[in-house]
Parts: sequence; C-alpha cells; structure tokens
Amino acid sequence: MKYLWGLIPLALFAALALLLNANLGRDTESMPSALVGRSVPAFDLPALASNRDSYDQEIFKGRWSLLNIWATWCPTCYVEHPYFIELARSGVAIVGVNYKDDDDKARRYLAELGNPYTEVVVDKQGNLALDLGVYGAPETFLVSPEGKILLRHAGEVNAHVWEEKFVPLMARYEAYHGGGEDTP
Repeated sequence: MKYLWGLIPLALFAALALLLNANLGRDTESMPSALVGRSVPAFDLPALASNRDSYDQEIFKGRWSLLNIWATWCPTCYVEHPYFIELARSGVAIVGVNYKDDDDKARRYLAELGNPYTEVVVDKQGNLALDLGVYGAPETFLVSPEGKILLRHAGEVNAHVWEEKFVPLMARYEAYHGGGEDTP
C-alpha cells in the first residue's frame, strides 16, 4: 500500500504534462469573434491628437483599415509598434484605440516612437473595447472598406502574422467581391 502512495506524485505529474502538451501548438492568438462579418460597433470617442474633437465608426468606410487596441501600459504594444510604423509607411490605414490609458503618456508614446495611426481615439472607459469583446491589449481587427470586421487577432501583429492571416483574407475578400457577390 505504501508503494501506491509513492506513485501519486508521479501520476499527478504525468496528468499535468499531458494537459500542458495538449495545449502546446494551440493558436492562442486566434480568437473567435461574434463580430466577424458585422459592422464596427457604433462609437463616438474623443480624438487623442488631432484637429478633430471626436471620431465615429464612419472613419472605417472606403478603405481597408486595421483597428488596433493599444496602451502605454501594454508591453506587447511596444513590440508590435515598429511593425505598425512599417505598415503605415506602406499605406495601410491603422486606427488606434488607446485603451484605458493616460492621455499624456499616450501622446508622449506616439511622439517618441512615431505615430503609425491615421486616427487615434481615446477609449478611457473601455466601452468600445467592451463592444468589440476585447480581452486586453493589443488586439487588432481587420476592417473592410464597407466597415465590416473580418478578423480579430489577439497579441502582436508582425510580418509573419500579417502575411499569414491578414493579406490572404484581404485577397479572398477582394476576389469574392470582384465576383459581384455579397459578403463572404
């Protein structure tokens, strides 16, 4: 009997190892969103640094856009920021949603690191993020020229993620719409 008690830690370790192994390789950045295929939720939020007082969901109409949830307290936002600068230089429109942050810190962040955003809105209370189902920062949404959300990505956007997830989806969407059909 004493021999069996000695096997309990080994059995617990094996169970833990199986549980961890089952989650390895799982894509934790792909998160389903009930908003895929739907319009960006309505909002009217103040601009962080602009000659306009506020913006609403109409800023997504007429162009491909990324909607990026970011904050100065978010370490991963610092990691992905240089890639957003690169995307912006290549002509990608990125709308920044500064999420539950200090406005002055956010302005300094953009002044020091560069501003890749075409517009930045302040979501101090997190209401737009809540409507988007955001878990935290960073999260990035691909928005069609019709203002519809096509993809939600949690975590860093980098060249690999961009080429593997965003570009093919835009190409499929364009091909689908080129055929004269409605939304995919």
